[in-house]
Amino acid sequence: MEVTLVQGDITEQRVDAIVNAANSSLMGGGGVDGAIHRHGGPEILQECRKLRAGHYGKGLPTGMAVATTAGRLPARWVIHTVGPVHSRSDDRSELLASCHVESLRVADELGAATVAFPAISTGIYGWPVDDAARIALDAVRGARTSVREVRFVLFDAVAYAAFETLL
Repeated sequence: MEVTLVQGDITEQRVDAIVNAANSSLMGGGGVDGAIHRHGGPEILQECRKLRAGHYGKGLPTGMAVATTAGRLPARWVIHTVGPVHSRSDDRSELLASCHVESLRVADELGAATVAFPAISTGIYGWPVDDAARIALDAVRGARTSVREVRFVLFDAVAYAAFETLL
């Protein structure tokens, strides 16, 4: 598998699947989640509502992943995953790694060959970007997957530099 980095907007990526750093409600929010819902259109929210009405009535658990249409995005699917909120007293690294591994598992189920990830949990969830980059890259490299390219799409130069240093 090839791992690449891009500094830019994840909603503009032409890949099979875009990973959404979602909140557990799956109903949209701020940051990456809000941008994906805004740019992707109402089709994404409609499918998220169906998920909430079914198996995920209590929301999507942290570290898990589920797919919907990508709506108007230049991808085929959005894979929603809920990252953990960073804690100084509780090690939640396994949950952050699980977001990546589970997203790749879902990508395999869909037949996706190219997947774009944001820097999960580094926004409002407060995960230090250097540590998040290490966990994300280790998880992706260690995952058993048929995905050919994992692209980390990083919003700013600080995140890009953190990932680049470790790549």
